[in-house]
Amino acid sequence: MKKTACESNKEGRIVNLSSKGHQYAYREGIRFDKINDESGYNSMYAYGQSKLSNILHANELARRLKEEGVEITANSVHPGAIVTNLLRHHSFLNVLANTLGKYVLKNVPQGAATQCYVALHPQVKGVSGEYFVDSNKAKANSHAQDAELAKKLWDFSLSMTNQN
Repeated sequence: MKKTACESNKEGRIVNLSSKGHQYAYREGIRFDKINDESGYNSMYAYGQSKLSNILHANELARRLKEEGVEITANSVHPGAIVTNLLRHHSFLNVLANTLGKYVLKNVPQGAATQCYVALHPQVKGVSGEYFVDSNKAKANSHAQDAELAKKLWDFSLSMTNQN
């Protein structure tokens, strides 16, 4: 992407799909010391942790790209509550979502709108390290805005993939 952005003289855009579910991560945000601990696993908190990680990754990537002077932005988005099979392992919630969801949840094109906006719209040119909801900048929770936590996650991810 860096080479393409430089050669084409066009801004590259990275969009991380997150969720308002980032607000329901574990109390400490990311459980670095218990990342594979099955005994304390909770599906809702784990989902929140993963979505928090998506925001933190975009923020740290945005910081690093800006530091390098590269014309690539990195942002994260919440697509909204969409009728999908995400709840397939929670039978009651899945039935409820599929029955009532068509009346109150977004359909897939509506859910894709914010990603498309952040990826393509001229108004987002040069905007980086932000969190978007319904095609607008929004405020993520305090963990998601923690630059030290973002760097710690970045370094932790590198160590887990042996990229130090």
